Amino acid sequence: MNNETQSMHLLQINQVTKQFSNHLALDAVSMEIPEHAIYGLLGPNGAGKTTLIRIINCITAPDSGEVLFNGKKLSSDDVRFIGYLPEERGLYKKMKVGEQALFLAQLKGMSKHDALKALKYWFEKFEIQSWWNKKVEELSKGMAQKVQFITTILHQPKLLIFDEPFSGFDPVNVDLLKKEILNLRDEGSTIIFSTHNMASVEELCDHISLIDKAKIVLEGKVDAIRASYATGTYRVVAKNQLNENSFDIVEVKNNHHGHEYVLKTKPEETNNTLLNSIIAQSEVFSFEEILPTMHDVFIQTVSTKPSQS
Repeated sequence: MNNETQSMHLLQINQVTKQFSNHLALDAVSMEIPEHAIYGLLGPNGAGKTTLIRIINCITAPDSGEVLFNGKKLSSDDVRFIGYLPEERGLYKKMKVGEQALFLAQLKGMSKHDALKALKYWFEKFEIQSWWNKKVEELSKGMAQKVQFITTILHQPKLLIFDEPFSGFDPVNVDLLKKEILNLRDEGSTIIFSTHNMASVEELCDHISLIDKAKIVLEGKVDAIRASYATGTYRVVAKNQLNENSFDIVEVKNNHHGHEYVLKTKPEETNNTLLNSIIAQSEVFSFEEILPTMHDVFIQTVSTKPSQS
């Protein structure tokens, strides 16, 4: 059973604790990152996300607990199988783009021949061939981030860690990177995705862990979490106007197909009894549950959790 569980998870974090001076950064944190998935690592500033990422990258070590990579205790040798795009970018401003990309690829163990071939592919794909001989200081923030994204994924690591990867990008390039991240997952990469943009979490992540005050306060599949926070709210488009006294109506909207309502179930109602009540008054064109967004879940979970002394 244990072997089967380990084979399904590329990364296992078991009861990891880390303290800095008088600050407890991580308090017995555990999580399992499934293979070939995009795992959201969420939390407010100062929650402990960056400390955990640094431990996974072997930049620092936990005080207690362990991290398993491919079922074995994580070691510095495993870093070559990890690609890390930090929120604070780290390119050398005076170096030329191509020279630096080639240097970083070789640091990750790629031969010069393989690195040049892969860089040619990605520079053409992102239509940035003309940047090869530019110095990094000549690039905008978004342009530099594109280059660093390429150097992060170039050696085809098993685990990719993206920390706020869309910061500084315009909407067109955000969409471009989102598609590439999904492609990387589909091609076999396991991805840890840390962001404050909850809309991106809904679009990209299969699972999440929410860290607050050094502890995990929420974890699971995104769809299941949203469903668990459901408030019994539904959007209905009906052919005829409904008797407003019959329902708990939150909002009435204009709709050229009919009469659109946002309704809430009453304490004794289920979605089926609500729908039957509507059908008794009108033909129904559409009926859908309105689930809370991950933004709503984030705010509710973090703000309602008791503060720790």
